[in-house]
Amino acid sequence: MRSDSPAATRLIGEKLARQLRSGDVLLLLGDLGAGKSELTRGIARGLGVTSTVASPSFTILNVYDEGRVPLYHFDWYRLNDVEELYEMGMEEYLSGDGVAVVEWPSQCPEAVPESYLEVNIVTVSETEREIILTPCGDFRRIDLEANDE
Repeated sequence: MRSDSPAATRLIGEKLARQLRSGDVLLLLGDLGAGKSELTRGIARGLGVTSTVASPSFTILNVYDEGRVPLYHFDWYRLNDVEELYEMGMEEYLSGDGVAVVEWPSQCPEAVPESYLEVNIVTVSETEREIILTPCGDFRRIDLEANDE
């Protein structure tokens, strides 16, 4: 699907959130500034998160638990090694009772679970993005068009 603004990217995230459930892991791929955090803000809104969703660049993980399921927002960009994730109890979050969204999963590929939804945000132009959803492992197919009923 295509997005032509940050607001449209957030709306796609909201639609996606309607189909997410506990234990789901989303890996967000895309260049710096592609819209990964904007998509996550939409997912948060769609899950019922009311607090401000900030990029966890310096904290590695932000937890939002006021929605219908908790949202675990990871940013692995500044990780030095996978041990940092294990020390913070990553397994509990990646297979837990909430939805885990991971920005920059390529920084620790050994920590990526077997089942996840890959969300690739491709910069088409300064304002336009293509968002491609690819289920991996036994992750179910997501159809955002079905949400438009």
